[in-house]
Amino acid sequence: MNNNQYACGAPHNRIALKAGFRDGIPIGLGYLAVSFSLGIAVRDAGLTWFQGLMASWLCTTSTGEYAAFSLIAAGTTLLEIAFVTLIINARYMLMSCAMSQRIDPDMPFWHRFVIAFHLTDELFGIAIARRGKLNPYYSYGAFLTAVPGWAIGTALGTVVGSILPPALTSALSVALYGMFIAIVIPPARKNKIVAGLILVCFAASYVSGIVPLLNQLSEGMRIILLTVVLSSAAALLFPCKEEEEVPAE
Repeated sequence: MNNNQYACGAPHNRIALKAGFRDGIPIGLGYLAVSFSLGIAVRDAGLTWFQGLMASWLCTTSTGEYAAFSLIAAGTTLLEIAFVTLIINARYMLMSCAMSQRIDPDMPFWHRFVIAFHLTDELFGIAIARRGKLNPYYSYGAFLTAVPGWAIGTALGTVVGSILPPALTSALSVALYGMFIAIVIPPARKNKIVAGLILVCFAASYVSGIVPLLNQLSEGMRIILLTVVLSSAAALLFPCKEEEEVPAE
């Protein structure tokens, strides 16, 4: 297949770009609201609005960024921050593997690189739902509306967090925890094992802060240790059952 099909002026690429731009608008608006709370964490870490803007522009992951900002505020090392964000964002490796099955084998490397760099849960969801092979310009259109919303929301949250009274910024920071709860509650309601594992994780996190030796480790090392041990134990004790293939209609 000729790589000229990916030329920017190709009509089907313009159509895909417009479709991605349209589908990315609601995601960008959602990102703007959620990342505003992330900006409070940026302020608490002692970073500027520009640093928060660039962090969110280059790393579009709520849990990964929040963990990184929390560890920066706690004064942990760069190596610990790198390990924590790597473990937290490991799911993107699985998403990339799934996305690779929807990409044309003849797609140039730079298209693959840009798509992988901006891969998020929501952008993966709308891209994987497209029928047939993925046109990279669809993802580019979605990036143009979604990623700026995430970065600008973080910067705005940092600026506003520096102006508002401490009591109010503390209340706003709770919104990010609300987002995390909204992520874990739906699967917990559907699966008792998931609900039990969430409670175990909460308990283990609390215990690790008071148990001798463990409480002497830095916060970053405790997160790494708990994540690896608990996720490995859950995978061994409660492996996911393969779903039966549904015949095509």
